[in-house]
Amino acid sequence: MTYTEASMDALRHRGDELADSVVATLFERGEVGQFNTLLRYVSTAGQRLPDGLPDVARDYLEATSTPPPWVDWAEMEKARLFFIDNNVHISTALSFASMPACYVVPHVAKLLSATHGLQYPSKRMAETGQFTVYLMQPDAFEAGSRFIPAAQKVRLLHASIRHHLKREDRWDTATLGVPICQEDMIGGQMFFSLLVLDSLHRLGIHMSTEGAQAYFYAWRVVGAILGVDQDTVPKTLDEARQFLDLYMLRHMGPSPEGAHLTRQLIDLYEEIVPATFFDPIVSALIRYLIGDTCADWLDVPRTTWDTVVKAVPSLLGVLETIEDTSPLGAWALDRLGHLTTVLELSSLTRGRVMHYAIPEQLKADFGVSCAVPRTHRWTPPPATVG
Repeated sequence: MTYTEASMDALRHRGDELADSVVATLFERGEVGQFNTLLRYVSTAGQRLPDGLPDVARDYLEATSTPPPWVDWAEMEKARLFFIDNNVHISTALSFASMPACYVVPHVAKLLSATHGLQYPSKRMAETGQFTVYLMQPDAFEAGSRFIPAAQKVRLLHASIRHHLKREDRWDTATLGVPICQEDMIGGQMFFSLLVLDSLHRLGIHMSTEGAQAYFYAWRVVGAILGVDQDTVPKTLDEARQFLDLYMLRHMGPSPEGAHLTRQLIDLYEEIVPATFFDPIVSALIRYLIGDTCADWLDVPRTTWDTVVKAVPSLLGVLETIEDTSPLGAWALDRLGHLTTVLELSSLTRGRVMHYAIPEQLKADFGVSCAVPRTHRWTPPPATVG
């Protein structure tokens, strides 16, 4: 598919009809509180829905309880193995590239500042990290898994934000389009898929083309479950590059909200990084992964570590050499990566399961294994927009 200014403009005025209808009905009937209370008990796929659940919510949960019929399960298994092999690197890319990239789109940063929960970046990161871990479990789409219920709730959360902003006339739809519109949902999908792959490439992580494609495919499945229109979403990495290039050129820039959210994010990461001596590496890594222009827009401070962090790919290359040449080393590094990811997620969630709920009001002050020969590695699609 070829993306143009006109086609992107059309996507800005479309939300998610199914989820939007459900949320509108719940608010109209005054059933949001009841729904949120009962939905806390719905945490795993296949469990019996609680009595007293509003009919419109029950119908929605039943209609969205299974993945799309077109899912290629062999490809999803490749994606899961890719995640296992690169979990700590993917977590790094999500934290230090994908999240700041969201903030470099001013209207997205403004929207992220509009709810109580997103005022606290630890909650946002915990939800994103937990959501990704749920997705990459071998039973993610089977009875007993937590992924499908989490996706169903996130989809309604997005619809509720659209509902509040439009109902309270706190969003310039004529200028900005529908809040969390199809263009932004696809953009978010690109941030968590293609931009992650770009960041792994920049870090010097060796990926096969097959592994990269599988990871991108998994996020296509996620997008479908979250209400992204499958007729317009990029189907290949080349289409994804075209979309992301055009999306960023259309929207990226500085904003007070983006700088504020980035400062919160940096403060959060510095709390997790051991010893204050290493704190500057947080800003340096963000700047390295998103580039100086975007980092300057977000007021990411320059530090003496900006030069040091450029050695990260070389260090990771040494570790990958150990992994490639030693089965024991590969096992040890995989376990270390798993434990690092779990520790990072635990520090954000405080050991709790994150619950997604429909906010009844917004803030008042709205302002595949990758072990392949080093001569066969994934090459990012080239830029398509001059």
